[in-house]
Amino acid sequence: MPSSPPSIRPAVRADLTAIVGLLADDELGAARERYENPLPDSYLRAFEAIDSDSNNELVVAEEPNGSVIAVLQLTFTPHIAHQGGWRATIEGVRVASSHRGTGVGRAVFEWAIERARVRDCHLVQLTTDKQRPDAKRFYETLGFVSSHEGMKLRLPPRSQSAA
Repeated sequence: MPSSPPSIRPAVRADLTAIVGLLADDELGAARERYENPLPDSYLRAFEAIDSDSNNELVVAEEPNGSVIAVLQLTFTPHIAHQGGWRATIEGVRVASSHRGTGVGRAVFEWAIERARVRDCHLVQLTTDKQRPDAKRFYETLGFVSSHEGMKLRLPPRSQSAA
């Protein structure tokens, strides 16, 4: 465990560079993120959309010195199924490579699961890339089970599909 638990708080615009840095800090993320200075405007637009939506929470964990060491996005979705219940979806999880295995990820997940309880969700769900077996094992230690097979359909940017 880290010497003291990280503080977990809502992300602010000033965290955006650190967040994108975390997202790009592995082989898969490096291939899909654009961690450059300045960041592409698309990141700021996404941050502003998340920040203005009461059913989305982008949170960071930080060390006492203020360094951002983890990030996740929590999205709350109402469903007609399950008697009109709410679900929480955890996405975009990253822990700084220097802090993996120290309990930071567990602390962030425990915070997110408790937040889902507070929001009266009946289920917390997530997806994990099949190329991240260590992440899958970690999620299983938290009680997540592989009960469904996820599928995705990648869409080209609108500018390409209109051509």
